[in-house]
Amino acid sequence: MAHSHRHHVLLFPFLAKGHLIPFVALARLLELKTNYAVTIITTPFNIPTIQSSLPPTSTIRIASLPFNGSDHGLPPNVENTNALPFHLVINLLQALETLQPSLERFISDIHREDGHPPLCIISDIFMGWTVQIANKLDVFHAVFISCGAYGGAALCSLWLNLPHCRIDSDEFQIPDFPEAGYIDRSQLSYHLRIADRTDSYSLFLQRQLSLTLRSDGFLFNTVEDLETAGLGYFSRKTNRPVWPVGPIASFLRNRECDSNEDGVISTNNCIEWLNLHHPSSVLYVCFGSQNTISASQMMQLAVGLEASGQNFIWVVRPPLGFDVNGDFRVEWLPEGFEDRITERNQGILVQKWAPQTEILSHGSTGAFLSHCGWNSVVESLSRGVPLIGWPLSGEQFYNSKMMEEELGVCAEVARGFDSEVSGENVKRVIEMVMGGSDRGEEMRRKALGVREIMEEAVREDEGFKGSSVKMIEEFISTLSSMKKTVP
Repeated sequence: MAHSHRHHVLLFPFLAKGHLIPFVALARLLELKTNYAVTIITTPFNIPTIQSSLPPTSTIRIASLPFNGSDHGLPPNVENTNALPFHLVINLLQALETLQPSLERFISDIHREDGHPPLCIISDIFMGWTVQIANKLDVFHAVFISCGAYGGAALCSLWLNLPHCRIDSDEFQIPDFPEAGYIDRSQLSYHLRIADRTDSYSLFLQRQLSLTLRSDGFLFNTVEDLETAGLGYFSRKTNRPVWPVGPIASFLRNRECDSNEDGVISTNNCIEWLNLHHPSSVLYVCFGSQNTISASQMMQLAVGLEASGQNFIWVVRPPLGFDVNGDFRVEWLPEGFEDRITERNQGILVQKWAPQTEILSHGSTGAFLSHCGWNSVVESLSRGVPLIGWPLSGEQFYNSKMMEEELGVCAEVARGFDSEVSGENVKRVIEMVMGGSDRGEEMRRKALGVREIMEEAVREDEGFKGSSVKMIEEFISTLSSMKKTVP
């Protein structure tokens, strides 16, 4: 049998859009920077999604492991979080643990076919069980933390320590992450708030995060100068190398625009509408690809948007309790709302999807009201657009906190799915950020400063390499130093 002379790097993301996107970007960066054979591991129904996000000329391979979700209480043919009810996400997480024997066989097959084992496994933060396989098969293991270093550190520490379970106060400090200052109970996700060490999320995450922290190194889609506190947490907690290599998308040349979908606004229509408005005068509102808010919150957000008089593009999805991928109903908004904003050319409502990168890149966009998922944060700040934070789950609360307290580029308007929201407060925050106030102007200046830091981190020209360029090269050098002689 002829053996391959190329070394293999395997990437194994969690099956959610917010994780798949940065993992695919990392795979493309490794393809660009090395001659390694790069393979993304997934399950059968995720192959088309990943394939569609790769350029036609890409050499990245996609391999699937056998998966039967119905064995784990998942709906038929559901293998990611896109159409998964919120309460079944834990089933998907637990189901992926059962892929351990299949992944081990897959790696053994590579070893047999190539004549040598893979060079590296890069897994998601929720896939700590892959560390055990890497140790058993003597393969280097890295974790790609795609949610940001500060948010990842806060999330890890809170789940591993559950400090709020031991105190009655609403405010408390994270035991091993003092740089975060005080955390409020309102900054805990629902499952974290009710955790008691015996619930399914506690059992899963404490098990997996403990394994994850035993990895050989950690990659981050962030910039060293922006997240020293979060990077420091992982460095001292693990005594392993940390490589901030972001924003990864900025490395990639000839990036594809987001693909359009049926029944949604076209990129051209969106840009034409933005072209009608003054610079920095439009607020972009979007809660990510899988998040939504309650019906009462949606009503108050609409009231505040209209009352602010600010131009806006709002990506609307059905509220909590309804199919997030279903059709939007007019009764979820104030009576006559869409007619009034259309007549005044104040705003447009977009169902399901909008060309986010193009909107954030447009000169008319002045701020982003966001759930503060890390992909959205990076897309916004890499274009110098400040944020209005409305974190909903996971580490989004700590992304918002870091951006407001550390970077000064965000103002929080609401918090969580169940917080009380008033149209008056929404109006106040929008006016503060976009109405020419001293704080709003300072946020804009600082956001532009962050953009410069991000651009500098990935800059590579004669005699200069940015910090993220050096970090990805250091990671690749680490892998190269471990190469065994190929038979």
